[in-house]
Amino acid sequence: MAVEVFKEIADYLVAAEVEKREVVKVTKAFKPDLTVEEAYQVQELLVQRKVDEGHRMIGPKMGLTSKAKWDQMGVSEPIYGYVFDYMLVNNGGVLPFSDLIHPKVEAEIAFLIGEDIQGPGITGAQVLAKTQYVLPALEIIDSRYENFNFTLPDVVADNASTSRVVFGTALRKPSEFDLELIGATLSINGQLKELGAGAAVLGHPANAIAVLANMLARKGEKIKKGEIILSGALTSAVMLSIGDFVSGKFDGLGEVTFSVGE
Repeated sequence: MAVEVFKEIADYLVAAEVEKREVVKVTKAFKPDLTVEEAYQVQELLVQRKVDEGHRMIGPKMGLTSKAKWDQMGVSEPIYGYVFDYMLVNNGGVLPFSDLIHPKVEAEIAFLIGEDIQGPGITGAQVLAKTQYVLPALEIIDSRYENFNFTLPDVVADNASTSRVVFGTALRKPSEFDLELIGATLSINGQLKELGAGAAVLGHPANAIAVLANMLARKGEKIKKGEIILSGALTSAVMLSIGDFVSGKFDGLGEVTFSVGE
């Protein structure tokens, strides 16, 4: 019975994304007592459906990676979702606003993984040793829920609001930086909106990837060589509007930009 409900929820969320319309949160429309564990089962069905449709997975992404967000959401660990090939926007490219519902943008550091990382017990130092490159990114999140209103199980089921990603072109070895000290600014139409540093992500962005490896290990999964993983937001998320020119500048990693089209 439960699996049928989970499949129904996954179909509901996929339809909301495809039809670009906001929907009532799952915990109100389907199952008020949905747990985080059950929400990940929904997410797995949603992800599998995308794979079955021929979409290629780029890698996982981390969410809720700041302690402040944990307090806000009443949680004790981050969440994760998955990025697919259809979500990629070229650096300097155009994001069609009509493809989305109510998008927001945030600045992140991405990790290109050089060898498999299998938890449990993985540390940030081990992640850095197995990371081939780091690169700058702008993640566009777009909850499928009305007014971005959701509980933790809702957002997990909704693939952690994953929507679009713009990766920068600068690939650098993680050993070249103190990643926790990398600063990033997020500007829209030349106006500074947000700034942050690598330390905003669990003290060091590699810590977020380590947590991911350990979370995946609970269900016998691992981080795979070749995946590009978004480690979590250095800045708060900023709402986007048609006509916006968005720029993220990262110390030592260059600039990532995109424009918001119709």
